[in-house]
Formats: sequence, structure tokens, C-alpha cells
Amino acid sequence: MDLVKPDFGLIFWMTVTFLIVFFIMKKFAWGPILKMIQEREESIEGALAAAEKAKEEMEKLQSSNEKLLAEARMEKDKMLKEAREIREKMISDAKDAAQKESQRILTEARNSIQNEKVAAINELKNQVALMSIEIAEKVVKKELSSNESQKVLVNTLINDIKLN
Repeated sequence: MDLVKPDFGLIFWMTVTFLIVFFIMKKFAWGPILKMIQEREESIEGALAAAEKAKEEMEKLQSSNEKLLAEARMEKDKMLKEAREIREKMISDAKDAAQKESQRILTEARNSIQNEKVAAINELKNQVALMSIEIAEKVVKKELSSNESQKVLVNTLINDIKLN
């Protein structure tokens, strides 16, 4: 039971031993431990600062990316609008050209029809004139087959010329 009841000698040697261990620990262990704790604290603070900086940069990049996306969308919309305008212009130009070409073809066709109509009428007139001459020749040959009828015809024509 003496161990449980501290004695002055026991307390003295325990205090001396404690102080020796304390000074040895302070001299050899306490400084490096505190230094390691401080370095660890600084590295954690550095990592937190780097994480905060990385977070800020990510926000900037995200903002920049959103801006670039918005610009790309605007550029895409602009290009689509220009493409639509070009397409509409090409369609309009093609329609105009087709309409002009159809008008030209229609005019040429009308002119061709008119020319062929005039040629057909002239041909018909020529054929009618030839047929009339042939018919008149046949009729005149038949009626003027005798001398008497030739004289009557000549006298009639002379009288008609004098009257005019």
C-alpha cells in the first residue's frame, strides 16, 4: 500500500524525472513536432488557397465558356440567317430567270407561229391563185374553143374597158 500513498521522496523523484523528460522532450521533440504541425498547417492553408484559386478560375472559365457559347450561338444564328437569305435570293433569282426564259420562249413561239401562219396563208394564196388560173384556163379553153365565142369575149372585154 505504500505505493498508493505518495511519499515526499517519491513525489520529488517523479517531479525531477518529469522535468528531465520534459526538458529533453522540449529540446529534442517539442520543436520538431511543433515545426511539423506548423508546416502541416501551412500546407493545409496553401491547399485551401489553391483550391479557392482553382474554384475562382473554374468560375471564370465557366463564365468564359458561357460567353463563348453565347457568341457561337449568335454566330450560328447569323450564319443560318445569311444562308436563308442567300437561299431565298437564289430561289427568287431562279424564278425570275425561269419567268424571263419562259416569256422569251413564249414570245419566240408566238413569233414562230405568226411567221408560219403568214407563210401558210401566202402558200394557201399561191395555191388558190394557181388553182384559180388552172380553173380559169380550163374554162376559157372550153368556152373559147370556137372562133365565134372568142370574138364575143374580146368584144365584151373591150366594151368593159371603155366603160371603166
